Amino acid sequence: MKSIKRSQRIITVMILIFIIGMGILVWRLISESSFYMMNSNDHALGKVYDRNGDVLFDGSGETRFEDNYLIDVGNIIGDDKGQMTNTLVAANIEKLNNYSFSQGLVSENGKAAIYSTLDHYANRAVYDAYGKSKGCTVAYDYKTGKLLVCTSLPSLDVTKGYADIANFESGTLISKTLYGTVPGSTQKVSTLIAAIEVLGADTLFAKSYSCSGSYINKSGDAINCHKASGHGKQNIQDAVENSCNPFFAQLVEDEAFSLDGIKNTYRKMGYTINDDKKSKFYIDGIACEKASTTLTNSYDFNTQWGCIGQGSTLVSPMQLMMWQSAIANGTGKMTMPYLIDYVTDVSGKISEHGSSSYSKQVFSENAAKTTRQILLTNGSDRYSSSISGYKVGVKSGTAQVDNGDTENSLLVGFVDDVRHPIAFCILIEDKGKSSVTTEKIAKVLLDALH
Repeated sequence: MKSIKRSQRIITVMILIFIIGMGILVWRLISESSFYMMNSNDHALGKVYDRNGDVLFDGSGETRFEDNYLIDVGNIIGDDKGQMTNTLVAANIEKLNNYSFSQGLVSENGKAAIYSTLDHYANRAVYDAYGKSKGCTVAYDYKTGKLLVCTSLPSLDVTKGYADIANFESGTLISKTLYGTVPGSTQKVSTLIAAIEVLGADTLFAKSYSCSGSYINKSGDAINCHKASGHGKQNIQDAVENSCNPFFAQLVEDEAFSLDGIKNTYRKMGYTINDDKKSKFYIDGIACEKASTTLTNSYDFNTQWGCIGQGSTLVSPMQLMMWQSAIANGTGKMTMPYLIDYVTDVSGKISEHGSSSYSKQVFSENAAKTTRQILLTNGSDRYSSSISGYKVGVKSGTAQVDNGDTENSLLVGFVDDVRHPIAFCILIEDKGKSSVTTEKIAKVLLDALH
């Protein structure tokens, strides 16, 4: 009798194990079927839309695009061909899968889609404004974080494929907005913020330094100004508006402005310094490089040059734009950008929503508000005619690249208007050969988003 009961218990346990195993198998089939379909030769993808319903990618192949219709967003939207991995489609391809376990492959009427925050009209207007020039522009709503413009040149028409990939220009397959570039004098915004944090606004405004066109620093090296005759005696507002290198070199050398204070502020803003481990942040799965620089000694040429935006300093246009949000909002907290407004599944039901989020405190509210006023005054004094119709806070920059043989032009800023809270960063490469200016791009950008 005991033997029979023992056998019954063993059989019962075996049946339970079988049932549990079958349950796990069914669950895995349901949950992982989408993944396996995505990696098979028989899969169907949905569409990516802009914020106005314009199709930016169609995995079904049903949409007929005019030649170069998508060239303004080609290297940020991407495709499913595997040539570009750091794009919206590549990073979120499973969200576009028109397959479900219950319905199977539903390529003809599947409604899986990504509704992005991008404005195709504005992207194309900016792209066209570059003409034959190269560079990139990124802009977003600094209240919500919705990325509106993210265009990078050169780009490609993804509908034409990659048969001629060997002849593509350098940079065609990436969005330059995501990668470090020499920031030039836009870096002075970070140094300005550090000075406010360390010295306090009143002390900083009380300081003045003279510029005669070149400054011999305490290590005996020359920090030259773009104005050979110099700017004379200036305070911080003058120095920002004149973008004066000698002023900022003397500020970095000031004994009251410690190098540790600069490092601390930079690190809070997201820089990797010296031997810090380099890192990235992500926008809906798309990787963006964090800023980096080398700071060793306040009297050292390379340290001063790095604080001015040259040397080893690299910052992505995306991050330069994000710092503008912390300034424009007056909070010292960055509005985090996002590209996906919402996602629908194969049945058309909303399965995911994008939302606004904010960084931790990267600098104080006092630093944000003081910097905000300095940039707004600069915008009023220097850009009211070239970026007409908008109250902007801005800082320009000229970046020497290719061992000083080439100069890039940058402009970072924000619109002081609650109805149109736009922050932006504009980069034009090799400005000496360009027929367009960053101010012109800014005007086109803001008009297109207005």
